[in-house]
Amino acid sequence: MDLKLSVYEIMLRLFLAMVMGGAIGIEREYKNRPAGIRTHILVCMGATIIALIQVEIADQALRYAAAKPEFVGVVRADEARLIAQVVSGIGFLGAGTIMVSNRSVKGLTTAASIWAGAGLGIAIGMGYYTIAICSFVGIILALTVVKRIIKINAIKKLEIRYIHREATKEFIMNYFDSKKIEVEDVDFDVDFMDDYRIYTNVYTIDLPRGMNYTDVIEDLSMYKNITKLRMINV
Repeated sequence: MDLKLSVYEIMLRLFLAMVMGGAIGIEREYKNRPAGIRTHILVCMGATIIALIQVEIADQALRYAAAKPEFVGVVRADEARLIAQVVSGIGFLGAGTIMVSNRSVKGLTTAASIWAGAGLGIAIGMGYYTIAICSFVGIILALTVVKRIIKINAIKKLEIRYIHREATKEFIMNYFDSKKIEVEDVDFDVDFMDDYRIYTNVYTIDLPRGMNYTDVIEDLSMYKNITKLRMINV
């Protein structure tokens, strides 16, 4: 069994990694995400390089064992060892794109795309072209098409700051009832000022079909006692 790679084969695999990783990065950069085209190219090509090195190590081990049969039981080449380090190590880079602020989490999709790009690079580097091409198509579809086809009205939190507690709470609850908005949970907070108080309610709400959060914010913003409105991703 000959695992020796030609220069043409190495260049082909690195080129595929650059093209496929770059295509994923273009989609992320177009949406102004933390990791763009260069990051995804480097991640995919880096994983490909590691996989190529692993193939070369395995080839050298086989050649050495063939040349010196007496050492067959001693010479070992685990093709999954370096690749396992890529799979675990890429998590640190992906974690760097995840940002948590004001009760919301951003960057999870970009972190996942980096991790998937590394897996794509491994498939290319090992020469599994069918897996690589099918995976690439799946990743691109997941990033560009799925969200347009499948629309999920996820539960979110609505932060409302207001004054005049009794009147404003009554207005908010009447609005929710009139729009058939279901309140899953409520968190209360109050800030004490010199001669007045500012109340903050964080509502976990579930909107009825056909209604969006922009409409809710626009409707509630018309009420004079409400001083701040903000959506928080769960």
